[in-house]
Amino acid sequence: MTDQQAKSIAESRVTLSAMMGPQDTNALGNVHGGVIMKMVDEVGGLAAMRHARAPVVTVVIDSMTFVEPVRVGNLVQCSAELTYAGRTSMEVRVEVLTENPITGTSSITNTAYLVYVALDPEGRPTPVPPLLYTSDEQRERAQRAQERQAYRKAQRAKEHA
Repeated sequence: MTDQQAKSIAESRVTLSAMMGPQDTNALGNVHGGVIMKMVDEVGGLAAMRHARAPVVTVVIDSMTFVEPVRVGNLVQCSAELTYAGRTSMEVRVEVLTENPITGTSSITNTAYLVYVALDPEGRPTPVPPLLYTSDEQRERAQRAQERQAYRKAQRAKEHA
């Protein structure tokens, strides 16, 4: 693995918030999925950079289901935390919460898992610190992350066979 000091999930947790305006929406007043996806990738990348203390690139964005529409005027909060760290890659879980700031009602509209790879100054993959799990929930998420990673590798092998 690496001789770097293990880091807790809390050390790299990030939340990114933005109010959705008319420029973010379609003619029905719904926020474009791409706007949400961009926020998800940005906050996920920030969490990965905080953990690695290095630049990162996005390798995979697992499927993202839009449970309900996000509307113009909503506050969107994307919260990211690592679920797993490999040798050079990291899986990040991003949860998207949408709030109507007038009524105070909020709901989780999306959850996504993304994989990033840390880069050295020459742009090559570089080792990242191990992830320290401090709760049963974190250990459970790490187990599911390892299963997703094994599935991704198997899919990639099928595609290149």
